[in-house]
Amino acid sequence: MNTFLKDNFAEDYKNLDLNSEVFENIEFDECSFEKCNFSNTVFKSCFFIGCKFQNCDLSLMKVVNSKFSEVDFVDCKIIGVDWTKACGDSLIQKPNKFRNSVLNASSFFGLALEEFTLRECEVKDVDFREANLKEADCTYTDFTDAVFFNTNLSKANFSYAQNFNIDIQTNTLTGTKFSRYEAIRLLNGLGIELID
Repeated sequence: MNTFLKDNFAEDYKNLDLNSEVFENIEFDECSFEKCNFSNTVFKSCFFIGCKFQNCDLSLMKVVNSKFSEVDFVDCKIIGVDWTKACGDSLIQKPNKFRNSVLNASSFFGLALEEFTLRECEVKDVDFREANLKEADCTYTDFTDAVFFNTNLSKANFSYAQNFNIDIQTNTLTGTKFSRYEAIRLLNGLGIELID
């Protein structure tokens, strides 16, 4: 399908249904995607720079050797995506933003996510092991069954985040912000008993 050119600049795409399509060696600069279906779509060696996805379905999307730099995902469904298959520096140079989106059953294992935004999202059963989320904005996000191990959360903001299970002995939490009543979850791994 020749939906896109090799180089796409400042294009606005709406209501595209690209389920299970395969795209290779395509670059998107400052493009916007609204109400598009990219579920099961494969992006091989593609570049997304300064793009915005709004109300899109990217569930089970494959991001083989692709780069996402300063991309904004708003009100999107992005379930079951293995972000570790993207370029090694894919999420490093300029942080991406996920806002009011569902990222359940995804993996960010070992990725550098400094200053990453994960605001008002649902990230159930997501793998953050070995990742670097230093100074990340994780406010108002639901972390039910998300996994943290040897994760750098220094100066990350977990204000109003909920349902997280973060072991203070196996993760770095220097300067991390938590809401007072949710912070009690940090004591779970210490084997102590709290009495009301």
